[in-house]
Amino acid sequence: MKTPRFVRLLACAGVVACLLIVACKRADPAAPPAGPSPKAAEGRRVAVVVSTLNNPWFVVLAETARDRAKELGYDATIFDSQNDPAKEAAHFDNLIASGYRAVLFNCTDAKGSVANVRRAKAAGLPVFCMDREIEANDAAVSQILSDNYSGCVALGQFFVEQVGESGKYVELLGIVADTNTWNRSKGFHSVVDRFPGLKMVAQQSAEFDRSKALEVLESILQANPDINAVFCGNDAMAMGAYQALLAGGKTAKVKVFGFDGADDAVKGVAEGKIAATVMQFPKTMARTAAEYADKFIKGQKDFPQRVPVAVELVTKANIAKFGDYGRKP
Repeated sequence: MKTPRFVRLLACAGVVACLLIVACKRADPAAPPAGPSPKAAEGRRVAVVVSTLNNPWFVVLAETARDRAKELGYDATIFDSQNDPAKEAAHFDNLIASGYRAVLFNCTDAKGSVANVRRAKAAGLPVFCMDREIEANDAAVSQILSDNYSGCVALGQFFVEQVGESGKYVELLGIVADTNTWNRSKGFHSVVDRFPGLKMVAQQSAEFDRSKALEVLESILQANPDINAVFCGNDAMAMGAYQALLAGGKTAKVKVFGFDGADDAVKGVAEGKIAATVMQFPKTMARTAAEYADKFIKGQKDFPQRVPVAVELVTKANIAKFGDYGRKP
């Protein structure tokens, strides 16, 4: 039995219509683009591994690195090591196994973290250090670091101007495994130790932590109630030290000096609670690390091993120039 002619024509028209619909869908510029394959998305992942998020300064460092990486087209994720080398090592195990393209890294331990960076390098995963240095010249692609020593030379000079050439002071150190701790301490002492009348009555670690600084200084004050100043290796400790002095009714007699340029410390300088701090530029370091990673992924392989980022002394005289973890526009 023959198929009627109009039926055959109707079938042909249906086929043509379907082909036209498919063609229109392919050509429609308003149609959403097909998403990247899982493999392509994996190739755009960048990790931000930070020592701790229990400090607003490191939150700014981590979030700025993540946001700059995203602006450059990467899927960026923050990993918090919680100041624990074991957690940091576990992060690196995960990143190496998961196909990340680069690590923007703030270490927990200048020596201990070298092994993690070497493992990443061996696996083809480039690492770019931010703020905290690792003690190796052949592991990270580049290390973007504040000039801690010279910053504390300037702070030491201002310390002597404010305290005078005689008096008693306390030094609160940061994490003893961090090179920043000792670079800051050495810069400070290169100035202050030239004045024999300035006596350091206690030097103790508060691990860059505000609460620990409060506890440590309260304990020190029991044996040394007549101090004139406290030099702190970062602003979190400076704010903790101020709280201890406030509780002891000593804020009018004891000057506090910090380092970082954290917002609460900068406000403290403006209000006369903190004598001075040193402004690091965490946003500059973070953005530079992300931009270096992008260039590396795109083929550039020649980077300076260490990139010093200048710091600036912040006092009541120039406080109007600073804010939001840097210089005001």
